Amino acid sequence: MNYEDLMLHAITNAESFKYTAKPNPVVGAILCNENEVISEGYHEVYGENHAEINAILKAEELLGKKFNNFSDLTLISTLEPCSHQGKTGSCAKRIAATGIKNVLIGAIDPNPLVSGKGIKILEENNVKVISGIHKELVESQNSFFFFKHKNRRPYIILKIASSLDGKSHFDNGERTIITSQASRDDVQVLRATCDAILTGGNTVKNDNPRMNARVDFPVNQPKKILLSSKEFEMNLNFFKDGQVKIFKTKDLGEIINSIGSEDISSVLIESGPKLANSFLKLGLIDEIISYTSNMNLGQNAINWFHEENAIEKYGFKLESSYKVDTDLKEIFKKNE
Repeated sequence: MNYEDLMLHAITNAESFKYTAKPNPVVGAILCNENEVISEGYHEVYGENHAEINAILKAEELLGKKFNNFSDLTLISTLEPCSHQGKTGSCAKRIAATGIKNVLIGAIDPNPLVSGKGIKILEENNVKVISGIHKELVESQNSFFFFKHKNRRPYIILKIASSLDGKSHFDNGERTIITSQASRDDVQVLRATCDAILTGGNTVKNDNPRMNARVDFPVNQPKKILLSSKEFEMNLNFFKDGQVKIFKTKDLGEIINSIGSEDISSVLIESGPKLANSFLKLGLIDEIISYTSNMNLGQNAINWFHEENAIEKYGFKLESSYKVDTDLKEIFKKNE
């Protein structure tokens, strides 16, 4: 069997569950013998079976039909099998208990609760382990997850909707719709990729947003985070679906550290210029996604930034730029 090709197959198919496995990483697992693939398993839903367990359960149904003993099989897993008892049991212990003798791993889990410990459990049970097969692809596929455990905080994306003259909204406090419906639909998918959405009190008060991911596919809705010392009526759209975590402190570093201690690997900031610039000045933004319309709002509107080329001056580099209907979508990432 070509194990590199099978690893690629597992990585590719695991991608199908990126909206329902989050905030966990997506993982694929394949059980095979020398001649054929016996079963495949994927981490499909957060809180349910991991990929390796699903592959084992499917293989058990074929025991005595397609193969006679688990010791004849090789397990291919895109990510190191977990060692700890979380929402599900230890995958590494379950693998060892089956009698599987060969395990191939894409990338080692960066989570300190797991990292290297899953491999240790396997090796202590006489399982031969090889790791690093398409490691870069696995890390790229789960970039938020790897970023969080490397940097001890979630990956933070700032989304802005700007007029052609660099404005956010009119200064009368009324909601200002700047971008096209196509751009607003694109934002729904962006929300679906993130574990949490963070905003400020003025945005909730003035815009009355729902800030959920309104998409036509299954998704674990992002958690909601509100930064405000104000009191709000709970019948506002923002509070209607999903639990909201409210921070009244103005210490943004403290807030991000608190969020980082939870199952949150990525945060999307959707706020007004004041809060957005506060995060930028502290160097807490990793990526900016900007939607610019062909509309001018004029002098009676609020600027996103107070100086020219502010995004570049904050240390961001343009990664991609393309049209979404009549708008321009640009993605900026922090210079490393």
